[in-house]
Amino acid sequence: MSVSLSTVHIYVDDPDASLAFYHDTLGLTVSNEVENDGFRWITLVTDSQPEISIVLSQPQAGRSQEDGDALAALLAKGELPGPFFRSDDLDATFEQVAASPGVEVLSEPADQFWGSRDAAVRDPAGNMIRIEQG
Repeated sequence: MSVSLSTVHIYVDDPDASLAFYHDTLGLTVSNEVENDGFRWITLVTDSQPEISIVLSQPQAGRSQEDGDALAALLAKGELPGPFFRSDDLDATFEQVAASPGVEVLSEPADQFWGSRDAAVRDPAGNMIRIEQG
């Protein structure tokens, strides 16, 4: 039996701002975009792992108003877990990410006690993302 990762969802409040960050800043490629009932799902992939989809979706998309509002509140507080990325040049990637509109720097590139060298930022929606040296 073989199990592998296929999709990661990232909740966003502004699909256009998030698309600019993940596509224009990080360089992910849009592989699909779906609109339904006034909401958008944007699927992106990386060149190095095109089999793993990263889906940007709004908290209210495809769920009850109550559940969507609860997710939106957690997103606004920065309480939803975000993705971890790997870069072959952390310093260059960090400089590009830190200069992107709507990004909040949480920690600059540094050696971590758990053994990796990484940096952390909040994307335009408030999700914390970490980028490690790969």
